[in-house]
Amino acid sequence: MGWSSEVRGALRRRRGIYYVLAGLAAMAIFAASRGAGADEKPQSHPAPGFDYWQPEWMVRELWGPGRMPKGMMVRLLRHTTFVHTGVPQEYEGARSTVETVPEAIGKGRAAYDAHCARCHGANGMGNGDAANALTPSPALLAFMIRKPISVDEYLLWTISDGGKQFDSAMPAFRDTLSRDEIWAVIAYMRAGFPREAAKPGEKR
Repeated sequence: MGWSSEVRGALRRRRGIYYVLAGLAAMAIFAASRGAGADEKPQSHPAPGFDYWQPEWMVRELWGPGRMPKGMMVRLLRHTTFVHTGVPQEYEGARSTVETVPEAIGKGRAAYDAHCARCHGANGMGNGDAANALTPSPALLAFMIRKPISVDEYLLWTISDGGKQFDSAMPAFRDTLSRDEIWAVIAYMRAGFPREAAKPGEKR
């Protein structure tokens, strides 16, 4: 027995409503996949090997112009100043008057332990007791002392004047340590931060 015209009409209307609702749902899903704005790019799955913790765009943005971390900027400012303009006139051409002999290294170790180790660490690795409270963190002296930039006049300038001009917490020691004491500290660092005294007559 066939349906009446009224039943068939009701079924067509209901089917039409279903089509409209299905179409609206499909449009909503498509819009969600495209993003909220018309100008946004469609989302895509990350490529194989994608690093969720530090993706390429993050590295690029962090190191872009004007986005360099403060600690790196502070260190580069000192290095760049030295490369382009040199040291202040009073330190130009300065050369150490202290040899890396046991006596001088011992004096340098004593001065370093008293004034430097709290921040830079006993071994020059920037791991002193106060290191975590400083921004930027203390320089890794054990690493830096072996680099070409660590010439006498650069080290004397850095220790004597500190880092105030570069927005660093490094204090100035020109009024705390004599120049010979600073040279002894430099000799100690160049000897490799030894914790034990060398044998008599032994050079480091």
